[in-house]
This record gives sequence, C-alpha cells and structure tokens, in this order.
Amino acid sequence: MKKIVLVAAAAGLMSLAACNQGTPAENAGDAMAANLEAEADNMEAMADMTGNEAEAMALENAADNLEEAADNADDMGEATVTNAM
Repeated sequence: MKKIVLVAAAAGLMSLAACNQGTPAENAGDAMAANLEAEADNMEAMADMTGNEAEAMALENAADNLEEAADNADDMGEATVTNAM
C-alpha cells in the first residue's frame, strides 16, 4: 500500500514538473532528479518493511545515495543553463 502511495505521489510531482516550461537541460535534470527521488522513496519503504536490520541499513544507505544523485542531477541541469547564458 505504501508503494502505491509513493508511486502515485511521484507521478503527481512529475506531472506538475511537466507544466513548468524550462530549458531542455533543466527539464532533463528535473526529470532525472524526480525519478531518483522516487526510487529512493521506494527503497526507504522497503527498508521499513524488512525485518532484517542489516538489509534495512543497506537499503537506507542506497536511498541516501540516490537522493544525493538526485540533488546532483538537479544541480547539473541548473548549471548547464547557467553556463549557457
């Protein structure tokens, strides 16, 4: 049930992001960031559902790495636009 809510929320956020008229580089960075954040949310949900503490820690660490990658993707899209101007 949690996964369904997370996927629905991610889809809603991506549809809102699609309304924003940015540059192609910004849009690509935003889309990549949204996908990575949705995947991180799914990993966190799996970590919450597992009974194995080591596996939960590994999933939480992977989720943290994905969130960092999402931030980097978003920053890269913004930097591309800034450098082009």
